[in-house]
Amino acid sequence: MKLLILDAGHCLSLALAREVNRRTDTELVIEQGVTITAAQLQAIAPDAVIIPPLAQPLDMTPASVGEHADAVERCLDACLAQEVPLVWCVSDQLYEDGFDEPIDEHVVPTPRDECLRRLVATGDRIRAEYHRHLIVRLGPLFALEGSHAWLNEIIDSLIEGQSVRAAEDVVCCPTSTDAVAMALVGMLQQQASGANAWGAYHLAGTEPVSAFTFTSMVRTQLATHLEGRGEQVELGEVTALNHHHDAKLRRVLNCRRVLDVFGVHQKPWRLEVGRMLDAWCLMRDDQQDASTGESV
Repeated sequence: MKLLILDAGHCLSLALAREVNRRTDTELVIEQGVTITAAQLQAIAPDAVIIPPLAQPLDMTPASVGEHADAVERCLDACLAQEVPLVWCVSDQLYEDGFDEPIDEHVVPTPRDECLRRLVATGDRIRAEYHRHLIVRLGPLFALEGSHAWLNEIIDSLIEGQSVRAAEDVVCCPTSTDAVAMALVGMLQQQASGANAWGAYHLAGTEPVSAFTFTSMVRTQLATHLEGRGEQVELGEVTALNHHHDAKLRRVLNCRRVLDVFGVHQKPWRLEVGRMLDAWCLMRDDQQDASTGESV
């Protein structure tokens, strides 16, 4: 199976490259740009095109969100012309006001924000015009590298002693990019084998948590890792932000359908953070060794 993913520097693109590198049944082509033409698809001949998400569209300018939506629709036109399946990953922020209960796949977002409505319109067009699509709604992504990675920004700020501000009144399910990459490959392998289970799916980490609690847990685990290495680092503090004074806003995705259809289990975000911090420590060792070597 050959996959094509756009936006080479995105944290999900990098995670998918790592996932494919450890497999023998999947080939990955990474496109630097954020869109694709029918001619390019004809030349590459992938089994699916994957578009990474805008991780925080509510924090982006209308122009940036509009450019992303336009790029997705150009990809849709190309996929329609070449009959190549389209996978579009989208942020849980499309559910702008959240829900008291976990959000099922059949619930189409109805945001008030004009930028988010533009993304929903793109999703509506995909559903209306092309059966062979997967719209994968994701919790907030975290990774150690790439754009929209979140976790690397938290770690860098804490290490530099900077205060990190995070919302205490927005509950979500942080989602490992490595887990998403593994899930996407598994889903598309099954589709290539005739599963024919197109449509919308939710994929997120386990244990709903506020961004403030998530960031605080990252700080705690980072401090533990550093102490275990014998390092004394004065980490920055985590400061709570509150935007919704009456009640907490919950964006919790119900991921039952992706389990029932494809057998994909959600990954606990605490374990994924711990694993990534282990990897971060190894990278830190390599950087320190390289620095020592240069000074000799």
